[in-house]
Amino acid sequence: MINFLLWLILLVLCWPIAIIALILYPIVWLILLPFRLLGLAVDISFDLIRNIFALPFRMLGVK
Repeated sequence: MINFLLWLILLVLCWPIAIIALILYPIVWLILLPFRLLGLAVDISFDLIRNIFALPFRMLGVK
């Protein structure tokens, strides 16, 4: 909601930049999508490694 309100303010102050931002936002989102997926995969991999190393300690009841 805040992004929309900021865009409306930009539309009132300088409408050409607001229209360009409206057109470029989906393109930038598509370009950045693979990096988000890569970050998610790396995060899941690190969680898996951490849980594998922590499993013996959890089985022994050590915190």
